[in-house]
Amino acid sequence: MKNLVQLFSTLGLISLLLIACNTDDVTSETTDRPPNVVVIFMDDMGFGDLSSFGHPTIETPNLDRLAREGQKWTNFYTASSVCSPSRGALLTGRYPVRIGLGPAKGGKRVFFPNSTGGLPAEEITIAEMLKEKGYKTGIVGKWHLGHLPQHLPTTQGFDSYYGIPYSNDMDAVEWSLAAFFRAPDINNWNVPLMQDTTIIERPTDQTTITKRYTEKAVEFITENKDHPFFLYFPHSMIHTPLFASEKFLNTSPRGFYGDVMSEVDWSVGQVIKVLEDLNLDKNTLVVFTSDNGPWLMMQEYGGSAGLLTNGKGTTWEGGMRVPGIFYMPETVQPGTITDLGSTLDLLPTIANLTGAQIPDDRPMDGFNLMPVLTQKEKSARDHFIYYRMQDIYAVRKGDYKAHFITETCYTRDNQRTVLEKPLLYNLNHDPSEKYDKAEAEPAILEELVDLAEKYKTEVVAAESELDKVE
Repeated sequence: MKNLVQLFSTLGLISLLLIACNTDDVTSETTDRPPNVVVIFMDDMGFGDLSSFGHPTIETPNLDRLAREGQKWTNFYTASSVCSPSRGALLTGRYPVRIGLGPAKGGKRVFFPNSTGGLPAEEITIAEMLKEKGYKTGIVGKWHLGHLPQHLPTTQGFDSYYGIPYSNDMDAVEWSLAAFFRAPDINNWNVPLMQDTTIIERPTDQTTITKRYTEKAVEFITENKDHPFFLYFPHSMIHTPLFASEKFLNTSPRGFYGDVMSEVDWSVGQVIKVLEDLNLDKNTLVVFTSDNGPWLMMQEYGGSAGLLTNGKGTTWEGGMRVPGIFYMPETVQPGTITDLGSTLDLLPTIANLTGAQIPDDRPMDGFNLMPVLTQKEKSARDHFIYYRMQDIYAVRKGDYKAHFITETCYTRDNQRTVLEKPLLYNLNHDPSEKYDKAEAEPAILEELVDLAEKYKTEVVAAESELDKVE
């Protein structure tokens, strides 16, 4: 009997050891798995459109939580003040002028339904970079980098695509301010909804588009929970015409625009919830930002740049400085970051996080932000170039920004002015660009002029894809 007890004790100990070994294997497997990445990209959302960035009546509790528990970047820039070039720059880590999305003066600035061009096939996207590491890749939302078969997301590294191929106001039956400002009519906006390479609905029922995007995003995460994944989630909203699900109508003191923002905030909450439910939140970097500033001509149906000057289409701060939020519990150290950052920096940052290989056969314009995210070290980015088409309109280095060309946008008479004397602003003291310091700081101005000349000399503009039309 004693021998039997000893035998069972020994077997029990062996079993416990085996369980411990198996547990270690599972833990090691989970720990060693490369991190997931979710990039949520808004359309025409301004610097002042989140409650965490100062809006007094728009309520965005889910995004406010990410800003509070992650990093809120207040000097974060998109690489263009309009849709197509800003999206190409985010995905490639290269200024639009390098990738065929910076046309010569007078050319088109975005892709239209009659465009035949697209993001060049030779450009390497974040999706293509991560597929080399075995990632599952998906896009849910607005593409706007070429709608013909040879330019769709499935040719640029994405395994799946669900969304609209260009802006939600294109293919309009009637395109007028009156059409934007009256009650939304899905039949006036004949934009197609696509699944991979197939049109599955036309016109898209945009009243439910944010809801359906969210369901697809949650589905993608759930289906790929056992693999490292990259989800690019570029919303159609808050581009005008505005649409929201019935549940969110008449819920915000900001009016219809606030209703739509509330639904987007709900959508972000759903993405975070599924990550938490699947125990993926601590192994997933979530980035939230916008493609450019607010479309000010849309009046109360457009957004706000807050204290920043001007909006979409311009190289004033309101056109290109956007909210930046990074969230990854236990990896991203909480805080407000006032150093410079850009959507151009996402590719190298994601490469560093995942161990992917940054393209080394072409000039890259991004910087790795991981030391800031994980240790709150100083950002490697110390300057930013404000391109409009192929021209350098402004340059920022450190605190200071110099304007060489200014231009209004979306007005009856756009005014383009090549400045005889550049304007100089200390953006950390004067984010609204009110007080010209050119006379007081000639040495700083000269340094910024030299930086602009360096980029003019070294950056070669690629052939424009935007001017190719049927």
